[in-house]
Amino acid sequence: MTTIGRRNFIKGAGGLALAGAVMPSQSAPAIAQAPWPDKPVRIIVPLAPGGALDFVARQCAQVMSQEYRQQFYVENKTGAGGTIGMDAAMKSDPDGYTILITNDNAASAPHILKLSYDYTQVLVPVILIATQPQIFAAHPDLGVSTVAEYVANAKAHPGVGFASSGVGSNQHVVGLWFAKEAGITLEHVPYRGAGQAVTDLLAGHVKSAFLGPTSMLPHYKAGKLKFLAQTSARRAPTLPEVPTMEDAGYKGLVLEAWYAAFMPPNTPAELVETLNSAIQKSLDDPNLRDNFVKGSLESVGGTPAELDKLARADSAKYERLVKELNISIT
Repeated sequence: MTTIGRRNFIKGAGGLALAGAVMPSQSAPAIAQAPWPDKPVRIIVPLAPGGALDFVARQCAQVMSQEYRQQFYVENKTGAGGTIGMDAAMKSDPDGYTILITNDNAASAPHILKLSYDYTQVLVPVILIATQPQIFAAHPDLGVSTVAEYVANAKAHPGVGFASSGVGSNQHVVGLWFAKEAGITLEHVPYRGAGQAVTDLLAGHVKSAFLGPTSMLPHYKAGKLKFLAQTSARRAPTLPEVPTMEDAGYKGLVLEAWYAAFMPPNTPAELVETLNSAIQKSLDDPNLRDNFVKGSLESVGGTPAELDKLARADSAKYERLVKELNISIT
């Protein structure tokens, strides 16, 4: 059984006891009065600053603040694999003044952390904002330039560490999935977000990582990091030289990150549609689109129903992978 030690869980998840998590009240308080918004809007981001998720949220917040002449501000509520922030959003008033912008931790964390609820079935879907491959990166001192070389090194030196942005993240899952397929033993080193993970990777405190490319691109271009592979089905247009895991010989090993907006349970449909339109409009902003491309993010958009379908499908996929990989917290 693949097991995350208690010490690593405390490091990556803040040691929060999740078993006593309280489900949100089903009674809906008074909804916001038109016009919306007439006061600042909080955007909860469940991971720390410095990563792709925080970048996506702040880009959208900036455009919407300008469009509505009202402040949309990001509040980073980190810890417990993102569940502290997601729980906070889940328990917030459905009045249109709390938005959750999260990644597919919403689909993976409930299964890894054995929660009694599934965010993809509790939170109200709004819009799929962007997708992005995860990058398998290595410190140059490891002396590898390809996935094959990494595997050979890991077989000769079992227990090489790989960083992720948290317990329960897709990076956590794909790292262990790769290790199983490659027949190697890797140590998962979780962080509360990509910022500190990248800092430690650059310093050589951890020798490899599965992380989003946004925070690593400048260091990759400067030659301070090696990009061994990406986890999407096709190569990102901004990283055509980086092979996919399938290109490296691992057929079917595809796990793409997504970034999306959700609202608390019982949020009225008209508020959901209003926010959907607001974020869709922000995705049409030329500066935002340009910044997304620079971060290897592909903007998407679409309807709440389309996000709901994707999130639930990924939840089922993660449920299967967690069982197959015997991932647990002890």
